[in-house]
Amino acid sequence: MDMKDLSPELVSRLVAEGVDLDRMLRFLDDLNAGKYDSPVDSGPYSVPDFPHPAIFDRRGTASLSVGAEFAAGRLADLGVPVSAESLGARVQGDGTLLFDEAALEKIGMYLYPVTAYGVLNGGSASSYADIKKNSALDSALFGQYRARFNALAELCRGQPKGITPAFLHPDGTPGFSFLFLKLRMLLEHKRRYFELTGSMPELILPAFQMTSVLTDASIMEAFRAYSVDPGLKSLADSLGCTSIEIFTEMQTMMAAITHSSEGFPRRIFDRAWGKADTGIAMPGGHGQNFEVLGPIYRKMREQGIRFAWLGNIDNMGYTVDPVSLAIFALSGKDAAFEESWRTPIDVKGGILVSRPDGRLTAADIGPAISTEAMLAFEAEGRPVLFNCGIGLFDLDRLIARLDEIPYKLPLRITDQDKDAGRYAQAEQITWEIIGLLDDPMFFAVEKSKRFLAAKMLMETILTSVPPDSRPALNPARSGGASGAADATCASPAAETDAAAESDAIALVARESHAGLVRLLETEYGLKLSGGRWLPVEAAVLKS
Repeated sequence: MDMKDLSPELVSRLVAEGVDLDRMLRFLDDLNAGKYDSPVDSGPYSVPDFPHPAIFDRRGTASLSVGAEFAAGRLADLGVPVSAESLGARVQGDGTLLFDEAALEKIGMYLYPVTAYGVLNGGSASSYADIKKNSALDSALFGQYRARFNALAELCRGQPKGITPAFLHPDGTPGFSFLFLKLRMLLEHKRRYFELTGSMPELILPAFQMTSVLTDASIMEAFRAYSVDPGLKSLADSLGCTSIEIFTEMQTMMAAITHSSEGFPRRIFDRAWGKADTGIAMPGGHGQNFEVLGPIYRKMREQGIRFAWLGNIDNMGYTVDPVSLAIFALSGKDAAFEESWRTPIDVKGGILVSRPDGRLTAADIGPAISTEAMLAFEAEGRPVLFNCGIGLFDLDRLIARLDEIPYKLPLRITDQDKDAGRYAQAEQITWEIIGLLDDPMFFAVEKSKRFLAAKMLMETILTSVPPDSRPALNPARSGGASGAADATCASPAAETDAAAESDAIALVARESHAGLVRLLETEYGLKLSGGRWLPVEAAVLKS
């Protein structure tokens, strides 16, 4: 398909909606030529046993045994300026070295100058603040928090999710944004490096992000405000570094393509809502990051970066973790991914599964594995590990495959039959990269420490509110206003199931709140003062 095959009206409309038509037409040429014909894995899936040789349990105190010769060579190759012996590593009977958590933490911090931190930051907050989706989590709880929800939803609608409030202060006011907190966290870890070494390299923990054509301008505007915000600038000035150091690439929109019923070759769908020369712009999925961020990965490697984290902007638990960094660096693996035990609020995302050939991969709930199949594993007592959306990559190994990943990563083309017409959407999912890797590893982590994701605004509210400040749970059981109709009509068994689910959600929220408090204090450098979380330096001045 060529640009001349498209009407000027269609071109004008799609370009105005953020579609890069040159890229879109290259995609269609490759699709019609069969370059994306790698089979989409559809199972049947199982879930891996636990413990599992590829899964490292990070819930308790960590330790790692490594061959002495390999460890010495690896530390030297990565520029770690101290020996294993000076870190207190103990020689074991089999000749391996045993590193305890304190030693691993120091190794990880010494690796900060060769490690980057990336975020997927292109999403908007529209579905995040959607009333129907949020109320579906628990209608009774939603009714109790409706006023707070409405107030926060107004701040979120039409905004990039990354610059919306990541939490509520105890006094009920909106907290700092997800993006601001990520920048603050990076400065905190740079401070720890300075305290360890007494120096501050020119390049240390550089950040990078993928924005979208629809969110990039607003995010850049936020950066201008953040760069002079005392919550970042005062800490950066004390370290002699800039408050914001970040590389950015922008993801453009895709266009809807013709329905499978129209056969091949696929074309750009151009009859939306029955109007000629009218297309539909839509996202192509975060899986495109390996193509979009390719120039950044290559540039950072040229600058000496060896490892790169990648994660979602809306996960408060996604922070720099020196212990896991050290374990991964000493493992020699391709990449590491974090997984936590699934809870009742983990309904949007993927789980770790085992394919028929024994390989592990991530299967998105809905597109790749049904909710019923996942619940069946849990009913059997099998461990279901939920993908935290955190990956740590060896850049040399990732860069070597960047050109092939867009064609090897499963391309999911789904037919749609909606008011706009019959068309198809193509997208790729980031974490299906796991299934392409020869030698990945996984960290089994505590959700409250590493996976405080906010897929729905109600999750943010429930995580923010202290347990002793919450209304009585399950008003539907006592004929509360928000659940009275359901309580009247529901069977006793249904009421019992609903009550149990609400109690489970409340328990997760309680644990998540404790995790949030811990993260705000230890990772983001904030202190509670007068009902608000403030940067430590500001809180000290206020007191």
